[in-house]
Amino acid sequence: MNQGYFSYPMPVNEPVLQYAPGSPERAALKKVLAELKSAETEIPMYIGGKQVETGDRVAIHPPHEKDHTLGYFHAGTEHHVHEAIDAAMQAHATWSNTSWEQRAAVFLKAADLLATKYRYYINAATMLGQSKNAYQAEIDSACELIDFLKFNVHFLSEIYKQQPISSTGMHNRTEWRALEGFVLAVTPFNFTAIAGNLPCSAAMCGNVVVWKPANTQVYSAQMIMRVLVEAGLPAGVINLVYVDGPTLGKVCLSHRDFGGVHFTGSTGVFNTMWKTIGENIGLYKSYPRIVGETGGKDFVIAHKTADVDTVVTALARGAFEFQGQKCSAASRAYLPSNIAEEVKTKLVATIKKMKMGSVEDFSNFINAIIDERSFDKIKGYIDNIENDPNATILAGGNCDKTNGYFIEPTVIETKDPKSVTMCDEIFGPVLTVYTYDAEQFEETLELLDSTSPYALTGAIIARDRRAIEVATDKLRNSAGNFYINDKPTGAVVGQQPFGGARASGTNDKAGSMINLYRWLSARTVKETFSPAVNFEYPFMS
Repeated sequence: MNQGYFSYPMPVNEPVLQYAPGSPERAALKKVLAELKSAETEIPMYIGGKQVETGDRVAIHPPHEKDHTLGYFHAGTEHHVHEAIDAAMQAHATWSNTSWEQRAAVFLKAADLLATKYRYYINAATMLGQSKNAYQAEIDSACELIDFLKFNVHFLSEIYKQQPISSTGMHNRTEWRALEGFVLAVTPFNFTAIAGNLPCSAAMCGNVVVWKPANTQVYSAQMIMRVLVEAGLPAGVINLVYVDGPTLGKVCLSHRDFGGVHFTGSTGVFNTMWKTIGENIGLYKSYPRIVGETGGKDFVIAHKTADVDTVVTALARGAFEFQGQKCSAASRAYLPSNIAEEVKTKLVATIKKMKMGSVEDFSNFINAIIDERSFDKIKGYIDNIENDPNATILAGGNCDKTNGYFIEPTVIETKDPKSVTMCDEIFGPVLTVYTYDAEQFEETLELLDSTSPYALTGAIIARDRRAIEVATDKLRNSAGNFYINDKPTGAVVGQQPFGGARASGTNDKAGSMINLYRWLSARTVKETFSPAVNFEYPFMS
């Protein structure tokens, strides 16, 4: 029984380590990288607090070093999904009634473990399994995941404080309940922090979860699960399974206790899930919550007053960090005619300075594409430029999967503002630039807004405040996260809540209260101290 109101003040964002030569963090990370590479890890599923090995072992290879084996995960079947749901529902009553301070303690301890004991392990697992360089792994798998856990505890404590007013003779209160069923978390390969946040944010609210990570992210996902178990997460609250999408959907989306889905992935998969949920709506105990962050075709538009070096840096970092495998990555750029040539020249020169190779060489800015399927898809877009009379490759374009899935940072210049590479989400290190008449800025904003079905991130670069105001207004619905004089990537928990609308998702803003509300079901309680004892009202006299 609670004997006090406990405070969870606004935390500060986790400091980002730089891994500079000679630094202690650089030496520590290199040591852990060598340790993880020296052993082949057996990776079980986690169902009802038990580690489940099926014998159906799937090898995990670094995308940048195909011949090396990091370990094997044990693939599950339909039977294991049923087991995960059963385990979740068995844990539901106890976990949903566990006091808030006890639930909060689990996730705050997990954040502390990630910041200390496991910091280099979660970073190294992300680097090796997903081919992220040291800095990209640090800001993702360490800092952002720590921030999600700490800030969500604070945000949820603020939600719990929100209570209605009470008139004389009564007391009104709101209970913020967990959903009745289980939450399905489906997480992507590209951000370890997202993979951890999707199940944890729902669980923090008292829900129980079935969690399916992308196969290409299992290596770091199991590290997150190890941290949660060590932090004291009770058995069955989060159940980690490795199954294919159709099997998962068949079982979970037709289950009576399906309470909601927390999803990050492709727009097509999310649309299919939503359709299936709609077709099955009569099966469920309650209407499920559907939360998704999907694709993006993110833009940078420069005004004629833009600083050239600012534009170049925003494009170089925004398009090519983590090989462009971010849903927020700059993928199309609109350059005004007065500075376009200078921007292109400097951008090409910048790209020539970027080294590409293994994550273990810290001088490499570019690493590998996640897998062969993605490599082939991206290469297909680049190869097709030969058949496009309106397009030219300005930089990069070379692809090699001999030892790893490497694609050079590639810049395409097009004369057609609605060409394939200006419209399609490529999800790789490919940026397409289009030069517009510098005096046609507002018309170009309208072109930009109508080119893509997505609305995730975008940026305006300008010195002219009027141009910034016009762009901010006209592109109001073009991006859920809008940046002024910056790259369109790098949202920080508590500072820039993340998410977009249109074909980019439900815009439920991870890293804010907005997302947590989706995993809560409110109950209003009215208690009357002096109950009425006669049905008659005064007006009847």
